[in-house]
Amino acid sequence: MAAQPLSRMLRRLLRSSARSCSSGAPVTQPRLGESARAASEELSRRRQFLREHAAPFSAFLTDSFGRQHSYLRISLTEKCNLRCQYCMPEEGVPLTPKANLLTTEEILTLARLFVKEGIDKIRLTGGEPLIRPDVVDIVAQLQRLEGLRTIGVTTNGINLTRLLPQLQKAGLSAINISLDTLVPAKFEFIVRRKGFHKVMEGIHKAIELGYNPVKVNCVVMRGLNEDELLDFAALTEGLPLDVRFIEYMPFDGNKWNFKKMVSYKEMLDTIRQQWPELEKLPEEESSTAKAFKIPGFQGQISFITSMSEHFCGTCNRLRITADGNLKVCLFGNSEVSLRDHLRAGASEQELLRIIGAAVGRKKRQHAGMFSISQMKNRPMILIELFLMFHNSPPANPSISSWDPLHVQGLRPRMSFSSQMVTLWKGCRVPQALLLAQQQLGSGCFQRHYTSRADSDANSKCLSPGSWAPAAPSGPQLTSEQLTHVDSEGRAAMVDVGRKPDTERVAVASAVVLLGPVAFKLVQRNQLKKGDALVVAQLAGIQAAKVTSQLIPLCHHVALSHVQVQLELDSTRHAVRIQASCRARGPTGVEMEALTSAAVAALSLYDMCKAVSRDIVLEEIKLISKTGGQRGDFHRA
Repeated sequence: MAAQPLSRMLRRLLRSSARSCSSGAPVTQPRLGESARAASEELSRRRQFLREHAAPFSAFLTDSFGRQHSYLRISLTEKCNLRCQYCMPEEGVPLTPKANLLTTEEILTLARLFVKEGIDKIRLTGGEPLIRPDVVDIVAQLQRLEGLRTIGVTTNGINLTRLLPQLQKAGLSAINISLDTLVPAKFEFIVRRKGFHKVMEGIHKAIELGYNPVKVNCVVMRGLNEDELLDFAALTEGLPLDVRFIEYMPFDGNKWNFKKMVSYKEMLDTIRQQWPELEKLPEEESSTAKAFKIPGFQGQISFITSMSEHFCGTCNRLRITADGNLKVCLFGNSEVSLRDHLRAGASEQELLRIIGAAVGRKKRQHAGMFSISQMKNRPMILIELFLMFHNSPPANPSISSWDPLHVQGLRPRMSFSSQMVTLWKGCRVPQALLLAQQQLGSGCFQRHYTSRADSDANSKCLSPGSWAPAAPSGPQLTSEQLTHVDSEGRAAMVDVGRKPDTERVAVASAVVLLGPVAFKLVQRNQLKKGDALVVAQLAGIQAAKVTSQLIPLCHHVALSHVQVQLELDSTRHAVRIQASCRARGPTGVEMEALTSAAVAALSLYDMCKAVSRDIVLEEIKLISKTGGQRGDFHRA
């Protein structure tokens, strides 16, 4: 059996509570009023005892790569009091008959066996573990196991306020609460139930009872909640939270799509744009999280990078499902039934041999994200409650006009969708976009529009001279090979991780030939749908910001500036569109500029199609691009 390193034993001992040490060392805690000297002497005696009696780690829980598994997750139930779209498949989940689920005694028997072999942390999961009637009693029984240092629970928080005082008294020492949005209406849409305020009450109850940190698990999925990253991070300013952003992971039935996954680096870039002073914290042994802290904030944020940067090399986790199967890897589809052997009367040694064989077969690392998505595996609800999304919200006014929740640390922020709701109601135009028209005078049909995503007050209308062709400059380096395919010709995303951050600017254009009738109505702002130029501008800005969601292999870019300009060309009955984008990063923004110009043109077509179908979109092209490794480009 592999000997457990003394340093690890010491660290565990120093973190231990008043329970006896698993090594057999006599453990006593200083009483109130005991002198610091006496406490120091006691600590020295414990250290000396460990040096002389260092216990080896169980061979049954050590795999062929030397990983020692000291953390066990036990699912108490497959049932849940929510109906989350991201956790259950659309067609529902066939629940295991009650007779085939582990009984309370079987759970405690297996827990006792694992703890005896070296498990020092157990987390109770589900389904939703807090709907199990005897969950408090289970925690109390686990608390009595000699050597068990931590008892945690992962919960959706609905029943937490009611049960937490009892659970804390029973011995619960760690809490993870799943919460994927801070918007009540979106919460109800995701989970198909009310309960947002109960979850928030549960979080505050945990803080009130002294849990520090309270971990909040947030699975980030593109198109659903990635726009709330900053709001979640802001919660840590005044609350002792560890907000853990989790990469969306594939499981059977959740219709995983890599385009919905927001990577750790993308999330980190977004947060660093707001808080450049973000500090990396030292990683704990066998931790799955990359932890960061904003200076001056009470809590911290973390990233669980299962997909983009796996942590298989230090994995120390095992899982027991509610029906008694042992899973040595969350993403693996191999399981062994401990329940069947237990009910067949297997002895402790026979169970250990079965466990040891399963642990010994554990692979060095799980498969890649695309292989996992094709692998047959349990839906997440049948492994443990770990929030997984599968469908984006529909284009529904009741969903798109959610109001931000005013809770501590959140900054109220007007969303694009709420701006559009304001715009569409009675075709009213936002005040900022009326200024150019007012300056031109009510009788002037020469309309120019310009808009910026930043707060630049010096925006100017596009002048005819600005459309003049530009001369090429800088080295015109191009590649003779496509960059978005691998050596076998399959589509692949370019790795920009090693590229330097530089200031990137790109300008693109498009022309919409409206014809005389539609052009006249646009010029006079007499379309029944409303102001076509305003809508096209807003659409262009929004398109630039979501380009990576529209173009599959395009990197997400945190834009610092977007400008969309439109000019009426009466000689051609056309609208000229120019879009410019700017960002600082390792990849260019020409796709953002092109997408902005193209979508602005499409929106203009949509606004005018009732008047004429003889509308032509043309000359969608890149005008200039600066800041890349291949040099600047300016179209001649």
